[in-house]
Amino acid sequence: MIETKNLTKKYGNLTAVDDLNLTVKDGDIFGFIGPNGAGKTTTMRILVTLLEPTRGQASVNGLDVRRHGKKVRRLVGYMPDFMGVYDDLKVFEYLEFFAAAFGIERRKRKSIVEGVLELTDLQSKQSAAVDSLSRGMQQRLGLARVLIHDPKVLILDEPASGLDPRARIEIRELLRELKRMGKTIMISSHILSELEEICDHVGIIEHGHMVFSGTLEEILPRLGIQSKVRVKVADSQDKAVELLTALPQISQVRISGDYIAVTLHEGQNGDGIIARTLVNADLDIISIQPEKLKLDDAFLQLTKGIVH
Repeated sequence: MIETKNLTKKYGNLTAVDDLNLTVKDGDIFGFIGPNGAGKTTTMRILVTLLEPTRGQASVNGLDVRRHGKKVRRLVGYMPDFMGVYDDLKVFEYLEFFAAAFGIERRKRKSIVEGVLELTDLQSKQSAAVDSLSRGMQQRLGLARVLIHDPKVLILDEPASGLDPRARIEIRELLRELKRMGKTIMISSHILSELEEICDHVGIIEHGHMVFSGTLEEILPRLGIQSKVRVKVADSQDKAVELLTALPQISQVRISGDYIAVTLHEGQNGDGIIARTLVNADLDIISIQPEKLKLDDAFLQLTKGIVH
């Protein structure tokens, strides 16, 4: 749905985006991660036709952003990191204004605005002044605005920035609902723990370069990280340790409190062999739980804190 090839953007001697290649699949939520100044916002602005690339290609749904800018803008809903508000408008008026700007027929505007207000849970605020809304409500209003023309693709720059925990959870659930509706979503964020819960794929960018793109599971081989599993048995913990230590797929076994910490050799997935080994020895298994790699850890290992 979104693709760039050797995308480059220069401002004089400064290269903000440098030969960037990325792909976002139809219907996916793609997390775009990087330090401040890495090139995330510049990339997003090129994709929504607000900036011209210096060289390279960028396309949305197969449409080149330079040659088919008008069609791309119809397909895309863009939410910048800070939304411009109209202080003298009420929420309903604000959305009706943008419905008119998108060329939606007058007779259809009211029902469309009511629909996005319901989707973003803003019905109770439709008569409130825009500038009276909390930061969280304003972010939801920003999402309502970009949904007015029913875009296939949402490009959201730091939508959870500055939100309290409850508002972040609400935004996260709204993004899940939009995915269920078939939207393709590209989202940048510094709240990495939020992204790992909702994203199908992530892209990590630094100094204009893509240093990784894929799923969290695909990051493991790239980092040379060994898979780890927590095993808990009802009794005979020492016997379980002895059995697991003998398995060729396992590099380390140690007791950690009431569970056994198992480290597998790189590239191995040992859930099945661990379970079979313990069951065949008539040991009662309480749980076998893989330790999930955290996005924060991957980010710190793959980036060096380089900024422009």
